[in-house]
Amino acid sequence: MKDKVFELIAKEEKRQEETLMMIPSENYTSSAVRKAVGSVLMHKYSEGYPGKRYYQGNKFIDEIENLAIERAKKLFSVPYVNVQALSGAVANSAVYFALLNPDDKIMGMALSSGGHLTHSHPKITFSGKYFQPVQYNIGKDGWIDYKKVEELAKKEKPKIIVCGYTAYPRIIDFEKFGKIADKVGAYLLADIAHIAGLVAGGVHPSPVAYVDVVTTTTHKTLRGPRGAIIMITKKGLEKDSQMSQKIDRAVFPGLQGGPHDNQTAGIAVCLAEASTLSFKKYAAQIVKNAKALAGELKKYGFNLVTGGTDNHLILIDLRNKNIDGKKAAEILEEAGIVVNKNTIPFDPNPPANPSGIRLGTPALTTRGMKEREMKLIASWINEILNVKCPTSNVQKIKKEVKKLCKNFPLPKN
Repeated sequence: MKDKVFELIAKEEKRQEETLMMIPSENYTSSAVRKAVGSVLMHKYSEGYPGKRYYQGNKFIDEIENLAIERAKKLFSVPYVNVQALSGAVANSAVYFALLNPDDKIMGMALSSGGHLTHSHPKITFSGKYFQPVQYNIGKDGWIDYKKVEELAKKEKPKIIVCGYTAYPRIIDFEKFGKIADKVGAYLLADIAHIAGLVAGGVHPSPVAYVDVVTTTTHKTLRGPRGAIIMITKKGLEKDSQMSQKIDRAVFPGLQGGPHDNQTAGIAVCLAEASTLSFKKYAAQIVKNAKALAGELKKYGFNLVTGGTDNHLILIDLRNKNIDGKKAAEILEEAGIVVNKNTIPFDPNPPANPSGIRLGTPALTTRGMKEREMKLIASWINEILNVKCPTSNVQKIKKEVKKLCKNFPLPKN
């Protein structure tokens, strides 16, 4: 008897094959990553760390975890790595748990400006409930105002400052953040979950020389399995020689039990892939595609936050198109173009029904699409979000989307 679950998995695979995955945090993995994640490693328990496990039978698990650690160290040029955090949220929480005391201040970008829930969003999150949240915003033009960030840091004296975002389409000046943190004696955490693949590929500056700790998820632009990495820089270890032990203990046993060894193996595989020349070309094409898509959308009169993009994502303010983000995302999905509704800076609408959408190019680039396809996709988005666009046109574009997707199949290797 075939389990219903596998019928649903087949349907989801078909959906992914026939639609344009444009949510910036989504991507496709290689067959090698999927093979590692679906392997017999999911049968094992391995509480502890390599050479110091609480269970027997971890000889090969130790070797796999050490491989992942060494590959991350080399790829990102850092002296210390923990690959056990089960998610980006756990990774960030572990850093706070390791370096802060209750009621210490965390300074992060407000969610409404493009920050993440774990960057000390007030009241409803772990970081905002057990520590004092200090929120900074972007300017009216959508850009980070580093002078105002510095003024707020000097006023509030946070213990940790967080940089790295989920909806900021521009290059982050980590050096400026480093100077701000040094002036107020704060730890600086760079959350590069969205841009890790771009950093690895050399198309976004690395934060490593300027920050104390780096966290990242391992999917998104890095194109690995769901998981996370915590990295301590040379600067961080010079500031606190015990930081690595503190973070290891914060991950286990502080916040979670044993790691998911199949996930660790998938991370090791994706890090090897990210070290290749082909990956660097891929990362560069992500940015080229995003810039091409942004340029075409601007020609159609779309209002892009900051006027464009330097990375993998685009944030669109739809107010001049007389449609809200929720409705826009739903109509686009009907045509096979999958984006997400998103708040824009100083959004007059509530988060459940925001004024914008967020879209990106990592998954399209993985499929092999380039600037020519971005031009075509922009024309479809423009036609679909025209308030006078009839339902028949949406269905017509859906057929065109399927045809395009067939020409750029999902990665099979």
